[in-house]
Amino acid sequence: MALALDMPVLVVDDYKTMTRILQNLLKSLGFTNMHEAASGEEALKMAKETPFGLIVSDWYMAPMSGIEFLTAIRADESLKSTPFILVTAASKTENVIAAKHAGVDNYIIKPFNAPTLKAKIAAVLGEF
Repeated sequence: MALALDMPVLVVDDYKTMTRILQNLLKSLGFTNMHEAASGEEALKMAKETPFGLIVSDWYMAPMSGIEFLTAIRADESLKSTPFILVTAASKTENVIAAKHAGVDNYIIKPFNAPTLKAKIAAVLGEF
């Protein structure tokens, strides 16, 4: 089955420029139904209202970090299977391990380009 590029995708980042960059990359890959949140709290509220097909979230946000947001998603019975990709500038091994333990589906280290994003999404959702 082909990946539905019109599924709702939530982009979460407290830095507006990064949100715009991510949305443009997703758009260049063919995604058409993007939503954005500027914080983990806002994103969690949105996720409870809309069944997202994918969440792409920054790690370093305040007051709720991306890893805390991921933990909240995984703890919620109705949201726990939502595909989740964390984006971060830190490539420390302990961060990757912490993200895996929290249940992340994939991990992207900044900077990255559209082919890298496509490969990470394909690893989670299947080829498109």
